[in-house]
Parts: sequence; structure tokens; C-alpha cells
Amino acid sequence: MGIMIKPSDLQYRYPRKKETRELPKFSGLPDPHPFDRDDLYEVIPMFEQVMDALGTNDGAVLHRLEEILNHDIPRFVDSREGVYDCLVGVMRGILGVPAR
Repeated sequence: MGIMIKPSDLQYRYPRKKETRELPKFSGLPDPHPFDRDDLYEVIPMFEQVMDALGTNDGAVLHRLEEILNHDIPRFVDSREGVYDCLVGVMRGILGVPAR
């Protein structure tokens, strides 16, 4: 199982879209399904996968991921795999972690 993120670990608050809560969420690549960055139940699994890929459980990294998602990644990047690739790529650059 990897990193476990709770809503209280996040610096931003996201709506809980209960109508989609039980639908499958991001669990790795490939995943061309749409990503809803305004749904807590979508955001947490995404951040867990990204942090696993980066090999970190640092809260500061999680908060930086939130900032990137909410302020830097354009809304036209709307697939789960597109958002994942952007988050991992940007954070690897910031942390100086080489691509695998």
C-alpha cells in the first residue's frame, strides 16, 4: 500500500462529491479518464500515487503538489494521466530527482 493521505493533511479544502465517491479512482498509468481536481475523492488518490512515485511522505512536498495542481497546471490538462505526469515531472524538477 504506499502513502496514505487524510483530508486533514491537505492545506486546501476540496468539495466531497458523494455521487462519484464509489467510482474507481486513479491507481496508476495508463488512465485516460477525466480528472476532477475539485473533488476530494479524486485528489487524494492522485497525490498518494505522485508521492509514491517521488518516494516521499514529506508534508511540504504534499503542500507544494497542491499549489502546483491548483495554480500551475492549466485546466485543459484534464486526464488523470496528464495531471499525474505534470505533477511528477514538475516535482522531480523541483526536488532534483532524476526521471526513472
